[in-house]
Amino acid sequence: MTDLAVTAAGGRRRRGVGRPRAVTILAFVLPFILPFVLFYLVPVAYAVWQSFLVVRRTGGEYGTLYTTFGGFTQYAQALQNSEFWGSIGRIALFGIVQVPVMLFLALAMALLLDAPMLKLKSFFRIAAFMPYAVPGVIAAIMWAFLYSPQLSPVVELFKGIGLQPDFLGPGAVLWSAANVSTWLWTGYNMLIMFSALQAIPPDLYEAARLDGASDWAIAWRIKVPIIAPSIVLTTVFSIIGTLQLYAEPAVLRQISSNISSTFTPNMLAYAVASGNNYQQAAAISVLLAVITFVLSVGFMRLTSRRVGL
Repeated sequence: MTDLAVTAAGGRRRRGVGRPRAVTILAFVLPFILPFVLFYLVPVAYAVWQSFLVVRRTGGEYGTLYTTFGGFTQYAQALQNSEFWGSIGRIALFGIVQVPVMLFLALAMALLLDAPMLKLKSFFRIAAFMPYAVPGVIAAIMWAFLYSPQLSPVVELFKGIGLQPDFLGPGAVLWSAANVSTWLWTGYNMLIMFSALQAIPPDLYEAARLDGASDWAIAWRIKVPIIAPSIVLTTVFSIIGTLQLYAEPAVLRQISSNISSTFTPNMLAYAVASGNNYQQAAAISVLLAVITFVLSVGFMRLTSRRVGL
């Protein structure tokens, strides 16, 4: 057999082997791709399309309603809506305070769990992670009970020492919702950081101790810089989660008049959609997605060079 024939036969065999392999890869990928396209990309594309539509009438006030392309009309109305900017302002204040506090607590807990002198590490790790296992709505209902002036044993305890806390008052209700989010998500972020700490070679700690470094110096000068990418990752997750805040204030709204239906951007979009103005709600949702993307990518760019991402 000539060299050319051998090469051609080898090529046919490789192509024959490649087809079953491609089918196998496709069989593994399709169970993810199909739901992703149907339940994520298609709804997102539909929402974007809806945001460019407007509802008009034919023939005056009592004419027939019809939907037509309106360009950026819905976006212009959303950007001129004071309630939209009010909800953005509240969520920005929420994130500026709540996210650093939550991540600091998560980092402190991760460092404590990684400390060599700590006993019962498995117990404390599970205990810290347990709040994340509670659904957000259930957690908000539980904390609503603890905040309620009529039902809360915590409020009664404060009254017993002469204090009159109003956890649901106009100046405190935002931070009451922040407390629920902090309780719910600190353990989740702690676990990400703790997993990164477990991947650090113990030889680094031994070398640092031989050089006279204390446990505190090892924590802040070795551990924290090494797990900086994990801290950045949890910060990005927290930024996204903050802008999507809904469950906590929506539940607390049932017992507090200081939370309106437009308290957060997601609540505003839901309220607008409940009024059958789906196009305006879609525009608000798209604007919120753009803001989330810009903040997340901007934060990643600011920190990527420093932490080696």
